[in-house]
Amino acid sequence: MAQRPPTTEPHYERPGPAEFRDPLVRREMAKAAVWLGMALLIAGIIVLAQPLLLIVGGAIFAVFLDGGTRLLGRWLPIPRGWRLLLVILLGFGFIGWVFYFAGTTIAAQAEALRDVVSAQFSRLLAFAAELGLMPQGRATSIGSELLGSVGRLTSAVGSVLGGVTSAIAMLVIGIFLAAEPRIYDRGIAWMLPVRHRGGFYRIAEHVGFTLRRLLFGRLVGMIFEGMFTWIMLSIGGVPMAALLGLITGLLAFIPNIGAIISGVLMVAVGFSAGPHQGLWAIFVYFFVQNVDGYLVIPYIARRTVDLAPAIVLAMQLLMGALFGILGVLFADPILATLKVVLVDLSNRQAKGEGEGPEVVSSG
Repeated sequence: MAQRPPTTEPHYERPGPAEFRDPLVRREMAKAAVWLGMALLIAGIIVLAQPLLLIVGGAIFAVFLDGGTRLLGRWLPIPRGWRLLLVILLGFGFIGWVFYFAGTTIAAQAEALRDVVSAQFSRLLAFAAELGLMPQGRATSIGSELLGSVGRLTSAVGSVLGGVTSAIAMLVIGIFLAAEPRIYDRGIAWMLPVRHRGGFYRIAEHVGFTLRRLLFGRLVGMIFEGMFTWIMLSIGGVPMAALLGLITGLLAFIPNIGAIISGVLMVAVGFSAGPHQGLWAIFVYFFVQNVDGYLVIPYIARRTVDLAPAIVLAMQLLMGALFGILGVLFADPILATLKVVLVDLSNRQAKGEGEGPEVVSSG
């Protein structure tokens, strides 16, 4: 059988689906890569939620340290490293003094507080059962289930090894970031296109300035609420006033939710001592919250980023559902950062459009 001679004419074919030079294939691959990258990013955030929040916590701690260092720089003309060291020593010295001075008293009161809250909650459920709001047996089971859940949550959150490790990680990250913040700014900017680096530096400076003032305002509010609550409860004879003042001050860092939790604890302890102390605790709660809400917070908000309470609460609920207690704790600074970035980008875009050649003056 004779073989056909090989043809010398060129053989042309259309590009196949694996041919990357085809514009259609390249365009579709680019779209697929974007969607795949978004999916991997979301999955990475969910899987790496705890270390990411520890990094965020370290950055927030670095903002505290940087704010104190800048504040000392107004009166102490010494190098930044020495001022940062002084801030760290003063901060940890104050915390150590608090634990040394009132540690044993607060520890004893904390154990009593748990018993008081459990007893008051059981009495509340029994009262609801008497009114017919729930079956008698169901009230007892609900109380035991909720208190058991609280106990398991307290055990999980209070894990010594995990808590200490997380705290040390955040402290170390914060100290490193506060020691030389410019290095990390330049490192992030280096990964961006050259045309966007100037905008990144501008936004980073604006975010840092806003967070310093926001966190300083939170610190002032914490000190005010804690001290004022302690003094007022002591005057009214409410037991465990020192512990309630400390809890109120710490929870003041979390707007909305922190105030509700501290108020419930305050009223429960007050009524455990008697009706007069309970009514006094209610008065102290509303008085402190109104002074803080109508005088302290608005004064601070005018000098920082003004966040709507409903948006803050929604952000806290969302972050709490996604990331737990750390999400609730850091929801406010994260929301403030997002608002500053979006407002800055919007202003720059409006300014760029306003300076464009197509804009016609109305005058």
